[in-house]
Order: sequence, then structure tokens, then C-alpha cells
Amino acid sequence: MSSFEEAKKEIEKLRKDIRYYEYKYYVENSPVISDYEFDGILKKLEKLESEYPELITPDSPTQRVGEQTISSFETITHEIPMLSLQNGYDYSDLLEFDKRIKKNINNAIEYVSELKIDGLSISLIYEEGVLRKGVTRGDGLKGDDVTTNIRTIKSIPLKIDEKRKVEVRGEVYLSHKSFQEINDNRKRAGEPVFANPRNAAAGTLRLLDPTEVAKRKLDIFTYYIYINNSEPLSTHYENLKLLNSLRFKVNPNFQLNKNIGEVIDYCEAWKERKKLLDYDVDGVVIKVNKIEYQKKLGSTSKYPRWAIAYKFPPETAITKIKDIIVQVGRTGAITPVAILEPVRIAGSVISRTTLHNEDEIKRKDIRINDFVEIVKSGDVIPKIVKVIKERRNGKEKKFIMPTICPSCGSKLYKPEEEAILRCPNISCPAKLKESILHFASRKAMNIEGLGEALVEQLLKHSLVKDISDIYFLDREKVKNLERMGEKSVEKLFKEIEKSKKNSLSRLIFGLGIRFVGQQTAKILSEHYNNLDKLMNAKYDDLIKIYDIGKRVAESIVIYFNEPKNLKVIEKLRKAGVNFRELNVEKAENGKLKGLKFVFTGELKSYTREEAKNKVIENGGKVLSQVSKNTDFVVVGNNPGSKYNKAVNLGVKIINEQEFKKIIS
Repeated sequence: MSSFEEAKKEIEKLRKDIRYYEYKYYVENSPVISDYEFDGILKKLEKLESEYPELITPDSPTQRVGEQTISSFETITHEIPMLSLQNGYDYSDLLEFDKRIKKNINNAIEYVSELKIDGLSISLIYEEGVLRKGVTRGDGLKGDDVTTNIRTIKSIPLKIDEKRKVEVRGEVYLSHKSFQEINDNRKRAGEPVFANPRNAAAGTLRLLDPTEVAKRKLDIFTYYIYINNSEPLSTHYENLKLLNSLRFKVNPNFQLNKNIGEVIDYCEAWKERKKLLDYDVDGVVIKVNKIEYQKKLGSTSKYPRWAIAYKFPPETAITKIKDIIVQVGRTGAITPVAILEPVRIAGSVISRTTLHNEDEIKRKDIRINDFVEIVKSGDVIPKIVKVIKERRNGKEKKFIMPTICPSCGSKLYKPEEEAILRCPNISCPAKLKESILHFASRKAMNIEGLGEALVEQLLKHSLVKDISDIYFLDREKVKNLERMGEKSVEKLFKEIEKSKKNSLSRLIFGLGIRFVGQQTAKILSEHYNNLDKLMNAKYDDLIKIYDIGKRVAESIVIYFNEPKNLKVIEKLRKAGVNFRELNVEKAENGKLKGLKFVFTGELKSYTREEAKNKVIENGGKVLSQVSKNTDFVVVGNNPGSKYNKAVNLGVKIINEQEFKKIIS
């Protein structure tokens, strides 16, 4: 290329051509050139951009997949809330919806019917014609910024012919073909398969490595467009056409209906036709066509009043329960599972289904050898609807839940106010892989290099039987494992050694005590200062600690009452793992040593967490409840019942300014 200007001109032409070819291939499914020709044009663009890197722009087709992994997802507030849809389950719900619309709108009502894609809602933000943000629906008000991953979806244009601010909403999904490819690859790699395309799409969109996202071939159908925060045209039908003209992928099966009767005909037709599609559809979305009427009807805090989602009825079948077994989940949950005579339903053969818990079995009176009606909930998860008791012949047997873990023999327990039995043993073989991965994770002991593939090898070769065995690994045996060279082994053992010096809060979190998350582990480490004190803590003492509730306290006591867990902890001690809070000396010599504080109301200068940390850093303790033993109750704006209790007990009450003086 003879000059910068010529290069610039050629690059712009190549980008324009590639965008057109991508649109024809990924959106219209009608390629106009061969893959070989397309690759040649793309390579030509890549070569020019490498020669003139100053001409690379974010909207270039070469920039779809970023080279850097993502550390985390930023939370973004939606300018226009992404509301849910009210569901209808039969045609009487649609007739009632139509009746409500006509109460408020006197004119004839047209509806647009669209297939309800079973995927994840996403918002795409364009500024000056360039894709700037891709944000998940989240809670409807805020979502996660997944722009880097969204850019890998080739049916999403990186650049559009519209300079005003544009927001496009759509549903990210996986085709059945792509879903099958992903699961085939996971099977070959010895990884667990995804349950359904929606789960796979959701997991993919939250991967931190965009190159992995790109491999999974996510797709999208778009259904809303806002320009400068309002609908650009007067009807929803016209706006769908506008999306098409801007080269967004729109599901081709939408239809304009003159009345609710035509809507019902559309729904009825697609009950069977949906089986012919290469993607999952779980219903029909019906919207009032005129934007003027939509605005007049408005929305509740949850749903637009001008739209409804009709859900297709699930398919059912009748089969026999051959047996009931129990499974131990990765968190120790004991789940009864019905083994069925295989039956085909909604396109797949079902041979087993979860029975959830003992209470569910008793409520439905489910027995071995019963005939039962099965439904695929949401066309994905099979479940038992009811027992066909008329077909009982006296050979049915009641199922009794075990009292000991079928995997490790530990005594099972049922937490208060819960229906699920659990195994408390951290070294239970059924839980061990996940226990080790959690223990080694970044927020726990942070042992870099101890990932899923290596843990599976360690378990396969019986090199670890509990989390403490990590610290007693045989270097030579690890070196002989697949893909473990001298450097990898050296680095791993350095990381393991380094982890021994971690803070107590990391260790507590890494132990995997149920309900004890990162923040709770920090609270416990600051309160008890060393693991031995926490191990000996009583339930009544635990629930007095700020932010430690009944469920957490019960879980901690059960965990440290399990002999197998205590053996693991003793091995960790023998390995030289730190059991004390690192800043314990500062706290033990602090000016607030021995003083107990309770906070109530809103403080101006501190968040509750900041105020609590100030007390702990200076050797004091923060309690959740007021008692005679409380030294100070710090009162902010709008105090609660703790203030009244402090008055009644005669506990010293101070305001925020007095609290500042004490800690300054």
C-alpha cells in the first residue's frame, strides 16, 4: 500500500464488505461468498491493520474477540427498566388480558405475536453508530456489563447506520446444534454437561475469557429498539421491521394480529410447529401494536400492562418408578431420585427424575413400583406431577430416607426449618472435588494452578482424600501426572507453601462451612482471632455476633462437631497453616479492648460495615443484640427497637459524634 490515505480507504472498504457478508451469513442465513473467500478478505484486513495499527477501531470486524480475559463484570443501571412479562397459561388468560386492554382503549386493538425464545435478555447500547455496551437484564433495574462477551456474537453488528443513541433489546440463545457441540466437547474433556441450552447460554455469557465465549457460537434475536430513549416509529410491528433494516437479527415468525382470536390461532399453531425449530421456544409474547396505546396503558413496577407471555403447556407421559435412590450433591445435600422405566417426552428419553426431598415424597405419597404422570417443566426439567393410585396392585413399597451418608457413612443432619438432609463431612468423596476447588479458589486460599483438571487427576490417582492432603502431596507423584512438567510442579508447590501464611478469614471461608461466605468468614476471624476459639464457640455465643444469624450459627456448630472435619483441621495445623488472624496483636492491644458495641440507625460518616471495622480494629467487639453486657449502643438517624431496649436496660447510649471521639 503506497500511502496512509490509500490504506485508510482500503480498510474502510474491506470493513464495509465484511459487515455485509457477516449479515448475509449470520442473520439472513444466505451466504453470498464461500468461507474460503471470506477468510481471505478478513486476513487482508488483518494484515493492513497490523501495518497501520493507528487505524484500528473498536467496531472493526477484527476486534470481535478481545485478547484480555475479564477480571469481573461491572454493574450498569438501565436507563429504561427491563421489566418482566406477566404469564398466561391458558387461552382464558389471553381473553382476560384482551378484556383489560379494551377497558382502557376504546378503539380497535391490533396485537403483535412473537415466539418467546428461551434465552437471556440483553440490552445493546450504540453511540455514534458503534456498539458501546452489552448489559444483561439482571434484576430489571441493573445488570452486568458483558460487552466483551457480547462482541463475540457474530449476528450482533458492531456498527450500524444510525448516529443517534440507540438501545436494542434481544434474547441471547444457543441453537440445538451449538448446544450439542458444546456438550460433546465437554464429554470428551470429562467435564459435566449442561442441562439445557438456556443454562449453557447463561454460563457462556458469564465466562471471563471471551475467546472461550466465541467458541460456543451464541446467537441472538432482537425485539425492541429505542432511539434517544423512545420508540422511533408509531407501532411495534414497524419497529421490528426497522430492526431488520438496521441489519439486526429478528425472529422471522412474528405476526400482526387484528384481534385476540387471531392471537389464539397463532399460539395454537406454534404448539406443534415449535418442535421443528433449531432453538428452544417456551411460549408466545403478545404485545399491543400501537406505541401510543402502550404508553396510555403504562406499566406496574414489574410488568408492562400492554404485553403478556402465553406459556405453552408442558408435555406429559405416564411411566413406572422402578426404584428410588439417593444422591449426594456437591454441597452435601441428600436428594432422592426416582429411577423410571424410560419414556419419551418433549423430544428426549427420560429415565430418572429428582424427588427433591423427603417431604415431597410424603406429600405426593410416591412409592417404588408406582405408576406416575411425568411432565417436563419448561420443556427442560422432568418432574412427577401425580401418582396414578388407581393402578396400584399392592406391590408398591414406601421409601425410607437414610440416616447415614451413602458415600462416606457420616451421620446426616437436617438443618432447622429446612427440608433437605445433609452430609456434614468436608471429605465426603461425593463432595471432595468441589471442596478442594473451593478451598484453593482465589477468594479462599488462592492456590494458583490447582484447577479443575489437576484436582480430577489428584482424585483419580488417590493422591488426596481431603483438603488437607494438598499440603502433603508427593512432589514426584505430582510430576508424573499428565501435563505437569518441572516448572508447573515447582510453581504449584510454591503456591501451596505460600497459602499457609494466608489470613484466618481466608481459611475459614475455604473450609466451606455452609452459609459462611467471604464476609461472614471475615466477621468470625475478627471476633475470635484464632480458629481454635471458633471451633469451641457455642451456638448462644455465635448468634450474639453482629450479622451472624441462627442458620449460620447452627451450621458452624454442626461443622465443628463432625469428627472427620476435626481430623482435617488437625492435619492443616500439622502442615503449618496459619490459624490466627494476622492483625490480632493490633486488636488485642487496642484502646477498645474488651468493649462491646451495638449499632442502630443510619450513620452519616460511616457505612455500618466501616463503623464495625473501626471497633474491631481497635480491639472491640460488635454484637447484633443489646444486652446488659453491652457497653455502648451507637445511635444514628431513625434508630430501631435496639434503642428502646438500651433505654430499658440502662445501657450507655452515644451518638455518632461521641463514637468518633472514642475511636479517634
